[in-house]
Amino acid sequence: MEKVQLVREDGIAWLIINREEKRNAVDYDVMNLLTEKLDEIEANEQDKMVVIRGKGDQAFCSGGDLSIFHLLHTKKQAEEMLSKMGEILFRLFFFPKPTVAAINGTAVGGGCELATACDFRLAAPHAKVGFVQGTLGITTGWGASTMLFERIDHANALRMLLTAERLNAHEAANLNFIQQIIETDHFDSGCKEWLAPFLKQSTPVLKAYKKRWTDRFDKASVKNRFLNEIDECSTLWESDEHHAAVERFLSK
Repeated sequence: MEKVQLVREDGIAWLIINREEKRNAVDYDVMNLLTEKLDEIEANEQDKMVVIRGKGDQAFCSGGDLSIFHLLHTKKQAEEMLSKMGEILFRLFFFPKPTVAAINGTAVGGGCELATACDFRLAAPHAKVGFVQGTLGITTGWGASTMLFERIDHANALRMLLTAERLNAHEAANLNFIQQIIETDHFDSGCKEWLAPFLKQSTPVLKAYKKRWTDRFDKASVKNRFLNEIDECSTLWESDEHHAAVERFLSK
C-alpha cells in the first residue's frame, strides 16, 4: 500500500498520508510521493481542489519521522532533508489550485507546518495543533513560520511559535488558524459539505482567484525567507540540546 494515496471524488483530489501506525509521520517516501501526486493533480483539469488528510482518525500528521531522521546529526545532513520537504511546502503555498488541510487528528511539528501550507484548515473537534519544535530544541524547518505570518496576524503567529503549545481545535479557530470545525460524526462527509460551494465553480475560475492571491507575493523573496528558516533550523539541529531531546522522545 502506498504511503500517500490519491483518491479522486467529485472534483476533490484527496491526498491521504497512509502511515497510521506511525501517526502519519513524513519520511522520504512520503516526500517523493507527495511530489509525484501533486504533479498528477496539477495536470488534471478535473481536480478542482486538493484536500490533504491523514489515515484514520487520530493523526493528521505527526511531523517528520524521528525514528528515521534521528540519524541526521550534522547541519548539512539536516539541511538536505529540510530543504526537500521545504520545497514541497513552498509548492503547496503557491499551488495553482486551492488546497485544504483536513485535520482529522493531531497535527504537530512538521504536521502543523504541512497544514499551514494549505489555503484552508478544517478540523475535527478532537484535533490538536501545535508548533512543538521548540520542545525539541529546534525551530520550524519546512517554511512554516514564513507561511504562518501570511496566514494569521503576527501576534497570534508569534504566540503559536514561541510557546510551542498544543492547541485544541476551538483555541486554534479563535486564532483564525482553523477556518471551520467539522462538528459531525463523519468527518470526510462534513468536509465535502463545506467544500460544496467551491466545487460548483469551474477549475479555471478557482485557479484564477488563487492566482490573484499568490500574485501579491514576490516568490523570490518568500523563497529566501524559506531558505533562512531552513538554515536556522539546520544549525540548531546539530546542537546537543536537540539530539538530547530527540533521545528522550524516542525512549518514551
